[in-house]
Amino acid sequence: MTGIRTLCFLVAWFTENAIVTCFQSQQRQPHSSTTRLLSSNNDLFPAEKSSAGPKPIDPSGWPMKFPAKEHCSKCGLCETTFVEHVKEACAFLDDGMSKIDILEPLVHNGRSRKNNDVDEQRFGILHQPVQLVRGKNMEGAQWTGAVTSIALSMLETQQVDAVVCVAGKGENDDDWSVPQPIIARNVEDVLRGRGVKPSLSPNLNLLDQIQEDPTIKRLLFCGVGCAVQAFRAVQGKLKHVEEVYVLGTNCADNAPTPEAASNFIQSGMKISPEKAVKGYEFMQDYRVHVKLEDPSSGESEYVTKPYFSLPASVADPSIAYSCRACFDYTNGLADVVIGYMGAPIVPGMRMDDPQSSQQTLTVRNERGSKMVQTAVEQNRLWINPEPPLDKGKHELTAINTVWSDTLVMGLYQENLDLPTGMPEWAGNILASVLQQVGPKGLAFARYSIDYHVLRNFFHVLHQCKGDQLETFKKLPESSRQLVQGYLGSSKQIKELKEKIQDQFKHKI
Repeated sequence: MTGIRTLCFLVAWFTENAIVTCFQSQQRQPHSSTTRLLSSNNDLFPAEKSSAGPKPIDPSGWPMKFPAKEHCSKCGLCETTFVEHVKEACAFLDDGMSKIDILEPLVHNGRSRKNNDVDEQRFGILHQPVQLVRGKNMEGAQWTGAVTSIALSMLETQQVDAVVCVAGKGENDDDWSVPQPIIARNVEDVLRGRGVKPSLSPNLNLLDQIQEDPTIKRLLFCGVGCAVQAFRAVQGKLKHVEEVYVLGTNCADNAPTPEAASNFIQSGMKISPEKAVKGYEFMQDYRVHVKLEDPSSGESEYVTKPYFSLPASVADPSIAYSCRACFDYTNGLADVVIGYMGAPIVPGMRMDDPQSSQQTLTVRNERGSKMVQTAVEQNRLWINPEPPLDKGKHELTAINTVWSDTLVMGLYQENLDLPTGMPEWAGNILASVLQQVGPKGLAFARYSIDYHVLRNFFHVLHQCKGDQLETFKKLPESSRQLVQGYLGSSKQIKELKEKIQDQFKHKI
């Protein structure tokens, strides 16, 4: 089964014709619950308080005691008294991520993204073109330390009083899989936030602490797209906070729990639980990269494994349902965003290589530009004067990836025979070939974005029992137009949609 898919995939690469897509549609009116105006402090009108006041939800009841149920991204909002605003703030209730279309111009000084622009449609509002950057002298970072460098610079120059970031749990913040949101007030605290925590993180569970602290008047909030959307909806209710900055990261496919993240490392990567994991990522060379450390000797180790050699059985338990309903991979409501999928990679390169590793920088407004300039002036951030590489077509790669995705197949096919993965030697050959002939740089980033938007469209379509109109109500306009373009140009994408819809026809 795996061999057949691989052969088809390679044939598609070498016989690819230009795909002409037309992403045009009429302007959509916001769904009912998002037509409410936003107050002057960029906050959705609040829900009514009960006589007893809002009651936070016990996190031990996650996910089924939370409003979004299995699609709850555990952002932390419901674990605070701000739970009263969950209907308006949550990225996975009612209109879902289509609320971005309302919030975007309020956050970005009246500017909405240009959906007729191939890059703004995918990457979000671009105050300036996407650039490549590298954090300076940031030992212990997952990548180059660009996020930490910007956060440190803002705190060091006293432009903010506090930074919301995520440390690891444990005595020395050494539990890589367990996120622990903190309010950082000094350099040492910010440094605790180095490294990606690969499971859902409740960054907003700090809202009540911020609300009660009159010394926090200028706040830097760090987070992924779903958390940022919820934060933007309630930031104006933080009574002492007068100025807000948001530093975002690109994000896709987090593990639902720390246990799921650990299981992926052990079952998917076949790494012993005795090894201390320092971070892992799905990289642009079609391989998973893992940083390890031997607890007894302290020696570091770096392991890679091609995507194609992973057993398909690890996908479902390793990817949170909220991530399958997400259409904000690129964090459209942040002031500035750091990512990596559009950055260059060369054979043998480590993600934290201080000389060759780079990250992408997306600036969305003047606040974001100020944050970046501050980091440069503090000598904490290097900006590559050359534009990112942008080579190759991405559409057919996205289509073939979705077509062969077992998560998508599972939406319309029962008792799926899950492939166990290629032998590693074969997976490495395929990864190397695709790295040579496939999309590179920003083109690779477009591929990754399109794939996730399409896959997640099918997930939400299944959630909506095949109702395409209801599904589109939950997508931001950019994603809706992107999906419509593929439905109009690709027989495979149209066929997948019809297979999912056919399951529900007899029930209508």
